[in-house]
Amino acid sequence: MSSDIDVPSGGAPVTEAASRTSDRGAATRAALLSAARDVFCEAGFAQAAVTDIVAKAGASVGSLYHHFNGKADLYLTLFEEFQVGQQERTREAVNAVRETGEHDPITLFVAGAGAYLDGCLADRAVSRLFISGDGPPGFDRVMRQRLSKWARRNAALFHTADGGVDEALVVVLTGAMAGAVSEVSLMDDEDAARALAERVMTIVATIRNPGTR
Repeated sequence: MSSDIDVPSGGAPVTEAASRTSDRGAATRAALLSAARDVFCEAGFAQAAVTDIVAKAGASVGSLYHHFNGKADLYLTLFEEFQVGQQERTREAVNAVRETGEHDPITLFVAGAGAYLDGCLADRAVSRLFISGDGPPGFDRVMRQRLSKWARRNAALFHTADGGVDEALVVVLTGAMAGAVSEVSLMDDEDAARALAERVMTIVATIRNPGTR
């Protein structure tokens, strides 16, 4: 005899109807994010209209406010998802180099930074959106905080002879990458952008950690 009750391991019973409702909610949320991405990239944040987003998603204004607090929340969620993807991309690149037995901090940095730039090149429309200056109020602070976190992660790779961190080197590398991300994302010519990214990485690779000399 079949049952319409599903009991996940370690969880409470979930009816098939509830499961379908959950699936529809997840699909609606994903559709809203996809639509917001397209509308933001085409019109910019300031000019994007909630009505355009819900129309493109095939959803309602009510459903948007059920899943998000509004247009700014959509934008910030897209930013966080982009960054999570970028972090995973750089983590995999650094780990792949480490697995070869490489421990040189500059080499590891170049692997991770190169992967981050590749991510910007792979989705330049979204990368450009976040550095265009056309974001919700306070987004510049969010970007600064993200850059600060990135700088701290970079610092973990570079240690001086006494076990400290070469702050100057971290500032140089972080600043170089911030500039590279901006230029690569804003360039219209993809081939030129890719060539610039490769050139930046070639130059960065020539830097040596003063603390290890």
